[in-house]
Amino acid sequence: MSITTEVRPEPSVPPRSARGRVPGLSADRSVRSLLLVAALLPTAALVFLTYQMVKTAWPAVIFNGVSFFTTKTFTIGNLYATGTEVHHGYTAAKGASYGILPLVFGTLVSSFIAVTLAVPVSVGGAILLAERIPVRLQGVLGTFLELLAGIPSVVFGLWGVYTFGPVLSRTVFKWIAALHIPWFGGPAGAGQGLLTASLVLAVMIVPIIAATTRELVRSVPSISKEGAVALGLTSSETVRIVTIPFIRTGVVAASILGLARALGETIAVLIISGNFLNAFPHSIFDPFSTMASTIAAFLDSALTDSTGMAVHSLAEVGLVLLVITLVANLAGRMLTRRFSGAGLPVGRGV
Repeated sequence: MSITTEVRPEPSVPPRSARGRVPGLSADRSVRSLLLVAALLPTAALVFLTYQMVKTAWPAVIFNGVSFFTTKTFTIGNLYATGTEVHHGYTAAKGASYGILPLVFGTLVSSFIAVTLAVPVSVGGAILLAERIPVRLQGVLGTFLELLAGIPSVVFGLWGVYTFGPVLSRTVFKWIAALHIPWFGGPAGAGQGLLTASLVLAVMIVPIIAATTRELVRSVPSISKEGAVALGLTSSETVRIVTIPFIRTGVVAASILGLARALGETIAVLIISGNFLNAFPHSIFDPFSTMASTIAAFLDSALTDSTGMAVHSLAEVGLVLLVITLVANLAGRMLTRRFSGAGLPVGRGV
């Protein structure tokens, strides 16, 4: 009786290089390291930017103190007069006064009005573009939407001050002012002011919100919409009950992106706002100013200040704007998590 033994092949061992390393493992580690560096770069850039802003603004923080947030006047003083203003060991030009309160008001109010007007238009337009417009036209209209996002802000500013604002002031603004509603009364002006700037900002951020919302609408599972239609829901009810709850988290995130763009917009607002400093607007038609536009308006003169306090104060304005933008983004993340509950039985939504 012969006994046969089965010889099993030895498990294959990956070949090693002359140095004892598995080929390809070093490349994987290199790719992983590059990805780690790429992931850390935005954080490093933000930390470096914040450090530089704090470093540049610190003399102004000591010089201005708490009055920086309570004073209505922002002026770099008389750069040609003799004598200086001295506070806490730091000097500034004679007559200099740095107050940011009206600038914060103008920045927040104009951005809030712009986002309030832009979000319904963007969401409605995105839903219409993704689900109601024929497929042949979707690509064309989507291209125009993307081109609108690429128009330089200075073009929006010139359009607003020379065309859009004057037309509105002669028609719509006069009708609104005739109603004598508080905050909506007073003379309509020539087209420069808070309402015109807010409307132009809304036009500028509509492409950002609409393009993002359009992709979110496309991501809604078709089986959910078909099931809603099978249960007897109309098209509008399907959008209200199925589509919007599914994409609500993404809409909040897209709105925060639009808000960040509105908060930091500079040239367009500088051209349209009227650059009205040191006072609050008494109506929605009055001129005003924002933090970003003030930095652009004063930077050239501030560089000639021999004391350097004007530049430090503008850096403090920029630091406050940076903090407001970061707080808005953090609040947006909190809202996103708050509203990211189960929007549909099929999942948590986007």
